[in-house]
Amino acid sequence: MDFNQLRYFLAVAEHGSISAAARAVQARQPTLSVAIKNLEEDLGATLFHRDSRGVSLTASGRVLRDSAQEVFECLERVRQRVSGLETDDVGEFVVGCNEALGAYFLPNFMQDFLRASPRIQIRLWNGTSAAVRDAVIERKVDFGLCVNPEPHDDLVMVKLYRDGIELFVSSREPPVANRIQALARVRRGPLIAATRIRQVQDLIARFKADDVMPERHLDCGDLQLTRALAAAGLGVALLPRRVAANGDPTELRRLHPELPGFPDTIYLLYRADLHRTQAALKLKDALVEYGRTLKAGDPNEGSILPP
Repeated sequence: MDFNQLRYFLAVAEHGSISAAARAVQARQPTLSVAIKNLEEDLGATLFHRDSRGVSLTASGRVLRDSAQEVFECLERVRQRVSGLETDDVGEFVVGCNEALGAYFLPNFMQDFLRASPRIQIRLWNGTSAAVRDAVIERKVDFGLCVNPEPHDDLVMVKLYRDGIELFVSSREPPVANRIQALARVRRGPLIAATRIRQVQDLIARFKADDVMPERHLDCGDLQLTRALAAAGLGVALLPRRVAANGDPTELRRLHPELPGFPDTIYLLYRADLHRTQAALKLKDALVEYGRTLKAGDPNEGSILPP
């Protein structure tokens, strides 16, 4: 049993004769006769009563007609669904994000995008920038937001904006007048930092080399917790500027602009062989557009001294 046989069968059932059905489907009458004969043999059933006035469905034929109509209706729904994925704003995608980025990038972006594109579904995948990059390469993630990712032949890397890790203290602390006082504040500690981050490790190595590393050091794995502890006045925190500014921007203050920091660049990653459906391109363009609105949103852009 194949689709042509079912199509011819439905035409005969609808028109009541093989000759009328052959004209309707623009096929030769013997072709339809052979198709119906083969279909009956395949099913082991008589599908039509035959007399001088034409043909009419048997009980078995009525069951097959109803089932065949369901099959073709299902196929049409599949066709429309697949076609819609190519040309409509319909689809499901996974966006991977460095956890620090996600805290300030995703809330406003997701709110606006999901409102504008209600038939595009987004799932979120969190991890380090290296893990997000690898997940894009392995096709676990469609689009990745990463800090300083390593290039790869399979990736398209779109530069969005810059950030950087610097030293922050609670705004309730009195300002320091100069770099010497700032270094003394670092030495007094405690230093709050997520040492799993490579840039933080490099800055701590610099502090140790300059003999300003405090004795008390609080290793905190989560950047939002690092921010909260610094805002509470617990110590000096190493934070990305945009994480420090997330939430109430008056809670934290850069310790001093002449202290070393680590510049970061944020990229959008996706595979070069991305299936470029309309929905995929819409999501990609929206991520780029939103990311680039952040490009000019940092008053400290370019102020970081190299470590």
